[in-house]
Amino acid sequence: MAVEKTEKAAPKKKVYHLKKVDGEWQVILREGEKVIKKFKTKEEAMAYSEALAERQGGTLLVHASKGKNKGRFIK
Repeated sequence: MAVEKTEKAAPKKKVYHLKKVDGEWQVILREGEKVIKKFKTKEEAMAYSEALAERQGGTLLVHASKGKNKGRFIK
């Protein structure tokens, strides 16, 4: 008698990216090309994207916008 395993693959965790482009902070979903929302300040963008990631069960990656770490993740 064979026992079948019926395991479902875990859904991918949503990863939101926060980065500065052309003077504006943008929230983008990983693998997405569409900008979810734009902000003038980093503080506004952080508050929105942290709440969004928490509601959706995802994570937030913040890209550095200046200096030697530009483009790297800082969170």
